[in-house]
Amino acid sequence: MKLLLCLLICTIVYPTAATAQMKTEDDSTIYLADPTIILDNGTYYLYGTSSNEGFLVYSSTNLKNWSAPVGKKDGFALKKGDSFGSTGFWAPQVFKRGKTYFMAYTANEQIAIAKSDNPLGPFKQDVLKAISGSTKQIDPFVFTDSDGKNYLYHVRLEKGNRIFVAQMNSDLSDIIPQTEKECLSGKENWENTAKTDWPVTEGPTVLKKDNLYYLFYSVNDFRNPDYAVGYATSSSPFGPWVKYKVNPIISKALIKQNGTGHGDFFTDKKGQLQYVFHTHYSDKKVSPRATAIIAAKFVKNDSGSYRMEVEPATFSILKSK
Repeated sequence: MKLLLCLLICTIVYPTAATAQMKTEDDSTIYLADPTIILDNGTYYLYGTSSNEGFLVYSSTNLKNWSAPVGKKDGFALKKGDSFGSTGFWAPQVFKRGKTYFMAYTANEQIAIAKSDNPLGPFKQDVLKAISGSTKQIDPFVFTDSDGKNYLYHVRLEKGNRIFVAQMNSDLSDIIPQTEKECLSGKENWENTAKTDWPVTEGPTVLKKDNLYYLFYSVNDFRNPDYAVGYATSSSPFGPWVKYKVNPIISKALIKQNGTGHGDFFTDKKGQLQYVFHTHYSDKKVSPRATAIIAAKFVKNDSGSYRMEVEPATFSILKSK
């Protein structure tokens, strides 16, 4: 029974490129799940789950008017065959180190990292391979600490979708053996509203504020309208993690949209922190999932520590030209 439930809950079906871009004549909504945005040289670049052929990329100078897909290969920043993976291209994270752009992503339920000299790609690997791991692992997020050390936050499919961290090599080619440690699993009521025996915590993103680490994560199966975002804090990148007492910070109740979650933070041109994430297509249909952003900020508590808050009035669905 557990194996059957695992297969039912964890076999994730994402839209094809055609489905992801399926629009009526007056529908300019962008349909990317698990999105991420980077700001580079005055232009925003948006990536996300969209196709079994790789990862599309959109661009914008103002966060309001987005291009059609502009990746170097038919709109794709990463195209199947240039890097590891033959199916299940999910949850990219794109970041820049020096003059090199990196894309950490999931394919074949494993994690890989590709490189490019341009945010539009093509992102490639010299050797097509996944990082080390003894089980299925998805949803990578690479965090570089102030001391230069790199950490890979990711999800392992073991008795639920559980978030782990491992230290990475300095060249980001792989994790360092025996540094893996579990961070979070879904144990609270809001984290498993369907009360399944395969609780989901996924989509990790990490920020650091005043020497405190903030681990943001999404819970419930992504098809559940109660898909939502919370966070936990720690004084170490390895934990232990203490979950915020007023979780979730993004939810159906707050945003008035189903399936709110799995995104990434970025800072816009005005210095405003933003969170990009996905929502369900409609109240009755999950996919293709629409891409949205919302403003966020750290707010100081009476104790002097900070909490994260989002501003519901700033919620907007992203549109292409």
